[in-house]
Amino acid sequence: MKLQDLPAFVRDRMREGTVIPAIPLALDKDRKFDLRHQRALARYYIESGVGGLAVGVHTTQFEIREEKYGLFKPVLSEVSRLIDEHAKATGRQIIKIGGVCGRTEQAAEEADFLVHAGYHAGLLSLSAFKHNSMSAILAHIREIADRIPLVGFYLQPAVGGLVLPYEFWREFAQIENILAIKIAPFNRYRTIDVVRAVCDAGKEGEIALFTGNDDNIVVDLLTEFRFMAGGMERKARIVGGLLGQWCVWTRKAVELHAAVRAALSHADASGTAVLRSLGFAGRDWLTLAQEVTDANAAVFDAANGFSGCIPGIHEVLRRQGLLAGTWCLNPDEVLSPGQAEEIDRVCAAYPHLVDDDFIKDRIAGWLA
Repeated sequence: MKLQDLPAFVRDRMREGTVIPAIPLALDKDRKFDLRHQRALARYYIESGVGGLAVGVHTTQFEIREEKYGLFKPVLSEVSRLIDEHAKATGRQIIKIGGVCGRTEQAAEEADFLVHAGYHAGLLSLSAFKHNSMSAILAHIREIADRIPLVGFYLQPAVGGLVLPYEFWREFAQIENILAIKIAPFNRYRTIDVVRAVCDAGKEGEIALFTGNDDNIVVDLLTEFRFMAGGMERKARIVGGLLGQWCVWTRKAVELHAAVRAALSHADASGTAVLRSLGFAGRDWLTLAQEVTDANAAVFDAANGFSGCIPGIHEVLRRQGLLAGTWCLNPDEVLSPGQAEEIDRVCAAYPHLVDDDFIKDRIAGWLA
């Protein structure tokens, strides 16, 4: 499948920017797939106003690909159906992005499956290529890009990514069938490498840039990047987010993204009127930025090297009734000591980031 084969709304919305949560995997107490709560999650995200959903990525647990679980195709097929079902019922159009992992044979099979299951693009993990040359990695990308439009992925090394220099991203931007790049190295220098490479390749108007830097969401969205390339100034923005953090408190994430867009469209970087109108009164952008980052630190368990990241996400959704528990496929993957208390702290400190009331009014219908 090629970019030109995608529905127009996919291409247009990605270039404009939108909110794309990385959807978690719902499990019951026996660690079996929990269809009822998975359906509720899909409904929650769609009714929160997201523009897309990412499935089969880190937040969905990479273990779904293991033979002993056999969950990759069943989960991605079912979630694709759930998205389509509720999108139709609510009159929405939702971008569907599926994770693509592994060496070339596995990644090619996953890409072909995603096309068959109705996904629009593949988010390509390169974690399996830690010991390969840049040329080998780029050859792998070209082969997978022949099968499905790709969202490039700069994943932070702390959770399995690898360092990818400017030169890599300069070559990556020239590959055909690239829809977007998720920039998630949790590092300012490396983030700039990606944006500069895309600008230097002259692709800033074609490849959509999305933040995955959960530690710097607001500033990423507010920043206009400017570089000199070929004797002329080129500008680019990170227009949206494909984020694990945005799978919790999603309604507020949608409002935050809307506030950024409104502020930028009115050439009012202070955005005070916009912030006030969307429930963020009394804050400026930089204050809000550090609050979002502090909240992320608690949920993602930054104090413990992100070891409690997925259980932290589950804990927030469990408290809201969207998941039955915090269970992961790996029984050793649990909340870190003190993490629940940290989540208590940020919920109390930043009630304007929490969407409990939105969920409370609707959850019965989502679970029906």
